[in-house]
Amino acid sequence: MSSNQGEFFSESLMQEIKARFHHVDHDIDGSERLFFDNAGGSFRLKAAVEAFARIDALPDCPERIHARARHLQDVQARGEADIRTILNAKDGSIYPSLTASGAMFDMVRAIMENVPGTNAVTTILEHPSSFDAMTYYAQRTGKSLRVAPSNPETGGVDVDAILSLIDADTALLSVMYASNISGAKFDIATLVERAREKKPGLFIVVDAVQHAPHGVIDLQKTPVDGINFAPYKFFGCRGSGISWLSPRVAALPHHRLDAKQEGVWELGSPAPAQFAVVTEIVEYVTWIGGQFSDADTRRELFVEGMKRIELHERALLAALLDGQGGRRGLRRLDGVEVFWDHADLTKRALILGIGFANLSPTDAVREYEKRGVIVYERIASSLYSGRMLKSFNLAGAVRISPLHCQAPSDVERFLSITETLMTL
Repeated sequence: MSSNQGEFFSESLMQEIKARFHHVDHDIDGSERLFFDNAGGSFRLKAAVEAFARIDALPDCPERIHARARHLQDVQARGEADIRTILNAKDGSIYPSLTASGAMFDMVRAIMENVPGTNAVTTILEHPSSFDAMTYYAQRTGKSLRVAPSNPETGGVDVDAILSLIDADTALLSVMYASNISGAKFDIATLVERAREKKPGLFIVVDAVQHAPHGVIDLQKTPVDGINFAPYKFFGCRGSGISWLSPRVAALPHHRLDAKQEGVWELGSPAPAQFAVVTEIVEYVTWIGGQFSDADTRRELFVEGMKRIELHERALLAALLDGQGGRRGLRRLDGVEVFWDHADLTKRALILGIGFANLSPTDAVREYEKRGVIVYERIASSLYSGRMLKSFNLAGAVRISPLHCQAPSDVERFLSITETLMTL
C-alpha cells in the first residue's frame, strides 16, 4: 500500500488496540455505537483512567519528604520526562495548567506584553483559544493583528499567505499544527524556517491540540517558542493542559510564586495523577512502536508508534473517501459533498467535512445519532466554528473524526449508514 493511502494495522493488533480503550464499540449503556467525534473528545485508554484514579486517591502532598510524597514526586518527574518524549524537548519549561486553552492565553500574553513589535500574525483557522488570545492582547498592547486567509481547496492556510504578513516589526506568530475543522495539516517545519529567515529570532507559538494525538512532533526540527496539547484528546483524561515554553519565553514576566525558580510557570501544586496519565499515553504509543521496531530509546519507540498510528488513520481516511468492504466511499455517493477534498492524504489528518443535498448539517447529525453514530455539526452561527466556515463560504458541515482504535469494519458500517441518510 502506498504511503498516500496509509496502512491498516493487522487484524490481531487491531483487536489488542481496541481492548485497551473504553467504549470503542459500545456506549456505557451497552448499546452499539460508532463514536466518530474524536476531534471534540477522544476515546480513553483504560490504563490512563486507572492510573489517574490510583494516584489521585492518595492523600499525600507531593511537596513533602516522606516515602509516599517522594513516590508522587517520582510520578511527576516521570510524567515531565514523558512530555519531553512526546515533544522531543531538550530544554525549556513544562507548564501544566487546567486547560490547553488557558495556557495559550498565558503564552500569548507574556510575549505580546514584553516583546517589541507593532504587529502580530495568525490565521483565520485558529481555534478560539489562540485567535481570541491574539485579538485580545493585540488590542491591549496596541499592535495590529494580521490574519492569513484560508485556502478553500486544501482546507488549510498556505505558507506563503502567512509569510507575506511577517516583517521586521512582527512580535509574534501564532499558528496551529492542524485544523480541527478541515483536518488540513500545516507545514510547520517550512513555516518556522522561512518565517525566521524573514525575521531572525521571531517568537512563534503553536497550537498542537488537534495534531498531537495523530502525528509526530519534534521540537528539534521545529524550534518554536511555545506549544500545547490536551491529554484528554490524546487518549487521556480531562482536567489538564500541557504546554512547553522555550527558555526565552519561560523567562518573560509571568504570574509566579516567589519561592519558585524564574522559569517555572505552574502555580500551586500540580496534580501528580495528570502526569501519570501522560506516562500511560507514552507507554501505549511505545507499545505500538515496539510491534514494528526494536529501537532502544523511548523516544524512538514513541515516534515509531505515532507513525504507525498516522498510517492506520490515513488508511481509514482513504477508506472513508474511496470505499471499504464493497461499500462506496463518500466521494462516490450522489447527494454527498466532501469539502476540502484534495488528493494528497499525507497533508490531511483523519477529519472529514461533508454536506448532504437533502439534509442540513444539524439534521444529518441527528439522523446519524438515531442510527448509533456520533458525529458533529460545524455551523456558521457557532462561536467555535463560524469564523473558519465563513472563510470557506460554507454555512455548515458534518464533521467526521474517527480514531486509530477504530477498524476498517467501522468505516464500512459508517458508509452503509450514510447511504441510508441519502434516501430521507
